[in-house]
Amino acid sequence: MADMKVRIELANQNNNVFYYPDVVVTCNPQDQDRYFLNYPCLIIEVLSPSTEATDRREKLVNYQKLESLQEYVLVSQDDMKVEVYRKNAQGNWLLEILGKDNELSLDSVSLSLTMADIYEDVLSI
Repeated sequence: MADMKVRIELANQNNNVFYYPDVVVTCNPQDQDRYFLNYPCLIIEVLSPSTEATDRREKLVNYQKLESLQEYVLVSQDDMKVEVYRKNAQGNWLLEILGKDNELSLDSVSLSLTMADIYEDVLSI
């Protein structure tokens, strides 16, 4: 579905924040709203010069407030590099940086992709 927003409730403010991620997945049957998701388990952003600072700072901090989110993935456009922020069993966020010879494993959706799969027709290997 195109143009699906993610809603984040801010506890110390009387409003919500909405973002349009590049890819968003929910596994929660309660996510029935037509225009936004409340319970994403996976969010992927493709970094570009105009969005990279927001994706790395503001969105990272706000997305990590979502109880349902298990993985936040940043995909570089210019290099064969993927950064995976993954929540562990204790609720702490750990960063894994993947390069050309690695495989991306997304536990939240039971999916594994090689870097060649991710960058097919984008970057030469």
